[in-house]
Amino acid sequence: MDLTSIGKHIREKRILKSWKQDDLAEKTELSVVYIGMIERGEKMPRLETFIKILNALDSSADEVLEDVLKEGYRIRVSKYAQKLDAMSDNQRDLFFQLIDAL
Repeated sequence: MDLTSIGKHIREKRILKSWKQDDLAEKTELSVVYIGMIERGEKMPRLETFIKILNALDSSADEVLEDVLKEGYRIRVSKYAQKLDAMSDNQRDLFFQLIDAL
């Protein structure tokens, strides 16, 4: 299992909230050192700890595990669908033209 991708996603979620490792550590009652080890892929937290981290980050397991799940591509497709919904009709048409050209 690629722990670095899991840690990377946790870090990205934390940064999106403009949190420092200290903030996540405080909200999960974990040490800053341990949060750092998880984010660097050096440690995989126990399930209970993993759930604490996900809840603190308002995230789901599939978002954090997308690179290690066999069905992870479905998660990416879902994210792209959300981005497409946010586009104007003109932007969406240009996007599909680009995809068709590729």
